[in-house]
This record gives sequence, C-alpha cells and structure tokens, in this order.
Amino acid sequence: MEQDERIADILEPQEESEEPVRSEPEATEEPLSDEELNQMIESICNSKAEEFRMIGYEHVTGQEIWECVSDKYRKTGVPPLHKIVNDILSLKVTSFMNWMTMSIYKTDPFK
Repeated sequence: MEQDERIADILEPQEESEEPVRSEPEATEEPLSDEELNQMIESICNSKAEEFRMIGYEHVTGQEIWECVSDKYRKTGVPPLHKIVNDILSLKVTSFMNWMTMSIYKTDPFK
C-alpha cells in the first residue's frame, strides 16, 4: 500500500508556483564584423562539405561549397545573411554536382 501511495504522489501533478515568470532582458547584440561573418560562413560551408563527405563525396571542400552558393549572387548581389545561410544549408548534392560540371566546362584547361 505504501508503494502505491508513493507512485500516486509521483504521478500527481505538482502545484504550480505562484512566482511570476521572469523573462531575461533582451540582449542587445552588436552587428558582426566582416571577419566574424566570413568565419561564420566558412564554418557553415565546412559543415556542409563534411555532410557531403559523410555520404560519399570525399573531395568536397568548404571553399567549393561557397563558390557554388555565391555563384548565384554574381548578378543579383549579396543577399541578407539569413538567405546565405539558408542557401548553404539547403544545398543538395545534385545541385552542387551540376555546378561542378558546369564550372569545369567554363574553365579553359589549356591556360
């Protein structure tokens, strides 16, 4: 019987405290410097390259990921940071391989 009472005590919902919920003050973050932005983007590109390596594309680098993603920005200009991050993280292997194939055709191998 004592064990049943202990289990009932555990299963009973606990009373909510009367203290008001306090939210932490909003942090005022300073904008990132260009160097910090570049480091963050480089880190994200390296992460994506590591993802590709994990599924069998062993020779992909973070630099190639960035070149692929930034190739879209040549005509339109650099978009907001959230768009860049989204473009990197949502990059599919097929899109990357298509870009790699096209970039090989665009280069002059006899230079």
